[in-house]
Amino acid sequence: MDSGALDQLDPQLLEALQLDGRTPFSRLALRLDVSERTVARRYQRLRSLGLRIVGQPVPDRLGLVRWLLRLRCTPDAAGTIADALARRPDTTWVTLASGGTELYCAVNTRSTDERNALLLRKLPRTPHVLSVSAHCMMRIFVGTTSTWHATRFRPASPAVDSGAPATPLTLDATDRVLFAELARDGRATLPELAAAAGRSPSSVQRHLDRLRTEGALSFSVDFDPELLGYHMATQLWLDVAPAHLRTVGETLATHPAIAFAAAITGPSNLVASGVFRTPADLYDYIDRHIGPLPGIQSIETAPTLREVKRLAPALP
Repeated sequence: MDSGALDQLDPQLLEALQLDGRTPFSRLALRLDVSERTVARRYQRLRSLGLRIVGQPVPDRLGLVRWLLRLRCTPDAAGTIADALARRPDTTWVTLASGGTELYCAVNTRSTDERNALLLRKLPRTPHVLSVSAHCMMRIFVGTTSTWHATRFRPASPAVDSGAPATPLTLDATDRVLFAELARDGRATLPELAAAAGRSPSSVQRHLDRLRTEGALSFSVDFDPELLGYHMATQLWLDVAPAHLRTVGETLATHPAIAFAAAITGPSNLVASGVFRTPADLYDYIDRHIGPLPGIQSIETAPTLREVKRLAPALP
């Protein structure tokens, strides 16, 4: 088998990892009805092709506010500005779209001062930025909590209300070390995590269990969709009548093509990211799946040209 060719087992493994990125190889082997050695070999090969399992903080649960920024730039400066945004530790993804003049960027802010420093002072003073719009993510219907670029291979689970708890979870030094290590490798072993944190494996396991049970830690699968034949990544901006916003958002969450959907502030009150094989598939999706939904007043599509930063958790 060619080292770059994928067969039916590969997407099955990716799908199983999406259910839980830290599932042991032995359990994956049982699920896929293959040997544990085969799973390990396939996993390592997928990693050589760019597969990442990433542990991410859940912003709402940790008292962070998520923003989606939409910047319009002059064509000659868009790439430079995108690279500068990608270097910021508070951005989780940056994409270039719409003929190379528009950037999308996700950012987590801890305070009003952090938000205002970026939105009111830094970006408006950046040369060649023509306009900036900031959209607060009010509710995530489907997708990872800090990025929307984790490729999806199965229908979404029912949407869960992402309203932040009254009291954000308090993190200690061990929790912060675990977040940093899992951002590099979500499948880091307990001994590896214990060595990094200076704690025993049993203590690390208790911390992991607490973070996951409390909804503060999630795991995402990142793999280039083009390797699976999906060459048309597109952002969808929808204007939905308020009475139908929840229904439309939860319906999009059941569509395998949609990697992310969220209710946001601004003229478009619902944003989604879809992954399609061809432009014809995108048209068919809009015609057959978006068109019949109630309350949709307008839709704007913006194909992704380049992903400058992808699935890079902003640490709490």
